[in-house]
Amino acid sequence: MLWEAAEFLEAAGGSLEGAVPAEISGISIDSRTIRPGEAFVAIKGERFDGHDYVEAALQAGAALAIVSVDRREGISGGPLLVVEDDPLDALTRLAVAARERSRAKIVAVTGSVGKTGTKEMLRLGLSAIGSTHAPVGSFNNHWGVPLTLARLPADADFGIFEIGMNHAGEITPLTEMVRPHAAIITTVEAVHIEYFDSVEAIADAKAEIFDGLEPRGAAILNRDNAQFERLSRRAGEVGARIVSFGENPNADVSLVGSMADAEGTRLTVDVYGETVQYRLGAPGRHLAANSLAVLAAAYVFEANIKTVADALSAFKAPAGRGDRHRLSCDGGVITLVDESYNANPASMRAAIALLRDAKPGEGGRRIAVLGDMGELGHRARDLHVALADDLADAKADQVFLVGPLMHDLWEVLPEGARGAYARDAGELEPILVKALRAGDVVVVKASNATGLGRLVQAIKDRFPPTGAKDES
Repeated sequence: MLWEAAEFLEAAGGSLEGAVPAEISGISIDSRTIRPGEAFVAIKGERFDGHDYVEAALQAGAALAIVSVDRREGISGGPLLVVEDDPLDALTRLAVAARERSRAKIVAVTGSVGKTGTKEMLRLGLSAIGSTHAPVGSFNNHWGVPLTLARLPADADFGIFEIGMNHAGEITPLTEMVRPHAAIITTVEAVHIEYFDSVEAIADAKAEIFDGLEPRGAAILNRDNAQFERLSRRAGEVGARIVSFGENPNADVSLVGSMADAEGTRLTVDVYGETVQYRLGAPGRHLAANSLAVLAAAYVFEANIKTVADALSAFKAPAGRGDRHRLSCDGGVITLVDESYNANPASMRAAIALLRDAKPGEGGRRIAVLGDMGELGHRARDLHVALADDLADAKADQVFLVGPLMHDLWEVLPEGARGAYARDAGELEPILVKALRAGDVVVVKASNATGLGRLVQAIKDRFPPTGAKDES
């Protein structure tokens, strides 16, 4: 049981039409995946209106549906909870009530990159020591955060929330709803720079996460980031306790040593004077850095740090954010690293660093498949061209590029590194698949709108897995 019906109805508000069961087992906004006993909230998204799917949700066994009075007419079946305002407002009221009744220790995560991976590491680590609630996928916006919060079980020991933004002012109402005891900012980079005057302005927007921080709460900040002092000052203004992490030896949680391989990273970390050694089950310097933030949260929550750290050996990069596949090819194996979910200058550099650290098989090559990065405004050309230095450092043997913005990078690449350029993913697909051979390591990275997920699927369709997916 997630909610008692009476408690649910009181929190959501509105007028009930029909009879509801005594217990509500969950909350859903998707009629395709709703399970019997869950409440369906008919929110309006960018491409859909949940009111159009109320009857389907009820037929699937929904305990009730929350609908707006303006859309009540024409909906048959029930039970219905009819609200005077928007169903999203009712969901927000449920979220506030869920937070009010909770005694969980709450951590919120934001940052220009690394939010979802850090959230998943927190889920793994904290689950090793108590009942832990976290969002499904990247539910980090104006509906994802209240949905995740409304789903918070009353008896959870820990709650994890991911909070995103691309404009100033978006984080404040979300963090004031979540009211975290600890707030992590993974890093601040030139992401969504189209909507900001400077990286400093982005830092100020990320610092809104401190607006909802509980009294005596902790701000967990990346000491290696250029915006550390700025963020520290902002956190200090609300009375937050500053806990730093990073490679900087002065960090409270500092990296002492690391050894990476194709399957993960072995780390030695100093946590306020205590040495902790553990293995992170996925490679990548950026992932290793964010694992330090997880240990910092464990310290803040007075948890067993070694237990939390040991749990991170099971961490796998989320789909589209660095998950790896070993694919069969005549005479050997192709290693595919799928970073196709999203991209910005910082995460693009991190993905290229993965290529640099990779070890191709015999006769294999380091291959980068890159697509346009969005929301960079007038700096778009310079930020795309700057990737040439990273690719050279990574010793990329072949570079395949997609999108109009990537043409600027194409023009500055050495002739020998040019694989192919195309305006769209469909045009590049047959060229890329034909070019691959045994031993290759292929990293695919782009903003989601570029559609490189299509290329990832085409590669996987052409070259079958060697067995199970590589879980490194």
